Amino acid sequence: MTSSDKLAILADSAKYDASCASSGTQRGGSDRLGSCSQSGICHSWSADGRCISLLKVLLTNHCVYDCAYCANRRSNAIPRASFEVSEVVDLTVSFYRRNYIEGLFLSSGVERSPDETMEQLLQVARDLRRRHGFGGYIHLKAIPGADPALVRRAGQYADRLSVNIELPSQESLDRLAPQKSKARILGPMGTIAEGIAEYQIERRRTPRAPAFAPAGQSTQMVIGASPETDLQVLRLSDALYRRYGLKRVYYSAYVPVNDDSRLPVLTLPPLAREHRLYQADWLLRFYGFAPGELLSPEAPWLDTRLDPKCAWALRHPGFFPVEVNTAPYEHLLRVPGIGTRSAQRLCETRRFSLLRPEHLAKLGVVLKRAQFFLTVGGRYLGAGAVTPARLRHCLVTGSSARGAWWQPDLFDAQPAGVVVETGLPGSTGSAAGAAVGPGVPVAFLDGPVLLGRGQGAPC
Repeated sequence: MTSSDKLAILADSAKYDASCASSGTQRGGSDRLGSCSQSGICHSWSADGRCISLLKVLLTNHCVYDCAYCANRRSNAIPRASFEVSEVVDLTVSFYRRNYIEGLFLSSGVERSPDETMEQLLQVARDLRRRHGFGGYIHLKAIPGADPALVRRAGQYADRLSVNIELPSQESLDRLAPQKSKARILGPMGTIAEGIAEYQIERRRTPRAPAFAPAGQSTQMVIGASPETDLQVLRLSDALYRRYGLKRVYYSAYVPVNDDSRLPVLTLPPLAREHRLYQADWLLRFYGFAPGELLSPEAPWLDTRLDPKCAWALRHPGFFPVEVNTAPYEHLLRVPGIGTRSAQRLCETRRFSLLRPEHLAKLGVVLKRAQFFLTVGGRYLGAGAVTPARLRHCLVTGSSARGAWWQPDLFDAQPAGVVVETGLPGSTGSAAGAAVGPGVPVAFLDGPVLLGRGQGAPC
């Protein structure tokens, strides 16, 4: 089997890892200048927002594990291939010199043992750095159960290390991936966290301190293959951020690639749920929210039609309206339509002049959402008589209160168990979280919501 054949198989086997985006596109033939259709080339983003191209492959898709959700599990009848260490090194250098890529994303199945696989991944990174002087980005997967010494050595050569936790609970691991355990997954995470902490301390002492995974560590969870609620997923993510200092938790909507009685029957991957989890994750990391604020044991699922920040605002009408000229930065971050940058701009601008309504859009405030939760110099920006249900309709559809109008269907019945989050500053409508009454059918709340697999921040 040629290296090109192996690349096609092993790049396809790596596509379900959510740490990188999709592979390159075809633009009229591979013989043209600048072809981006090579197998394994994908795109990721750096901390400063640049799009960078990576060679994303597995070292091997042979695996001794039989995880129910994985396309590369042992019992699947799929084409199998394995790279030699030298082949991965040569491909990376060759692609880099042709300007196809700026770095390498390398994972692997466990062909014989975690230690042997981790040693091979380490050797790829070591050869690239030492033999070829490769200065590009390297992301390595740390294999659960591998010797901590091997993980430590890998951190000396890789820019980022990651350990995929895959499922949010030990019960789900026991049922869907019985050969894996929480301890074997969290062990390498702890080793990486310790190495990064030591590196940061040494870095403060001397700028010449040897680097250890300077881009940090990340992980991935499969969403929808197990019964855990969004609240459980967010609580786990929050704990991982706090305990291990992770840079990112990636959420991968479960794609039904296997026939297994232990797996749920899905017609489509839960992409809307994945999107909302990314938004909620952003609120945890940058907006000061806690999982218990966004969700509760009584309501443990994110609303797929409304972003988590708007849903929180509707449940907490007593927090609003917020006066933009006097509210602290932390309160501004809680307003739908105000992001971290626009909140900073508001705080900086009001030091020199009184903010007026016409200033807000210029400072980055999304008024279609923020108008219902703000006052400017004591003036409330929401237009018209806005009831709690109408406010939710405006937020879901993105329409303004002044122009929003709908005619509820007389015969639309309320689905059992549907609860509509309501609440508006100064309104006389029903209480937050109350069920929709007979006079407010649920059907009109449906509106066009554009959802994708992007990981953009909410405002």
